[in-house]
Amino acid sequence: MRLALAAAFVALAIAGAVQAQEAEPRPPFVTTPDDVVERMLALAGTGADDFVMDLGSGDGRIVIAAAQKFGARGLGLDIDAQLVARARENARRAGVEGRAAFEERDVLDADLARATVVTIYLLPFLVEKLQPKLLRELRPGARIVTHAFPMVSWRPDRVETMRIAKPHPGQGDVSRIFLWRVPAQARGTWQGGDVRLRIAQNYQEIDVEAQAGGRPLAVTAAKLEGTAISFSGEGFAFRGRVGTHRIQGDFQRGGTATPLVLARQ
Repeated sequence: MRLALAAAFVALAIAGAVQAQEAEPRPPFVTTPDDVVERMLALAGTGADDFVMDLGSGDGRIVIAAAQKFGARGLGLDIDAQLVARARENARRAGVEGRAAFEERDVLDADLARATVVTIYLLPFLVEKLQPKLLRELRPGARIVTHAFPMVSWRPDRVETMRIAKPHPGQGDVSRIFLWRVPAQARGTWQGGDVRLRIAQNYQEIDVEAQAGGRPLAVTAAKLEGTAISFSGEGFAFRGRVGTHRIQGDFQRGGTATPLVLARQ
């Protein structure tokens, strides 16, 4: 939960690229406004079944709010031992220490696999370094919410601009929040019965070429959201879920919907 001064970026340019979080100059600690915290968690659809991981957790307010207001469990990671100690004390005072844990750790070395919601308020260079790790380790359908800084070349599923309710140290009047859902890997060729699909994919954006009975179907709309996939055209529509080796759902043609299972070729 940090922002950098311009001088920090100048220092980075002089020093050159680095490989570990602790090798970077430490920017000043700036907390996320409480109303932004709550909106980040709400935008992700956080609930009691979620495990929230806050990367760069500072005083712990995001993980504490996830436990206190949304009933979730969570883990905050920060490289600053004093902030980790403060976050643990804040969780104890809030009565959520059983559901809100904190660890001193470099976020680039953390195991993110158990997270269903990841929240981030970090410098752009760290967000960029985290991006391939997030895609590699998080399960399809996991939600990622960033405050202020988006991810490179990955179009957000939602962007919100909100005005801060009251003055906040180190924060302007307006905040931007970005939401992504980790997409399933749908790219490739799929076959089921007389239906054949060829799917091109760029993050959650897909292009579907479809055939039925050897004849092309003119797909006019296609969508991938987590594991949920759908595509349609004149006279047909499909809705289903993408698994590792199969796409399963219902295919509607001529007013009749039938189950369809497609296997990865």
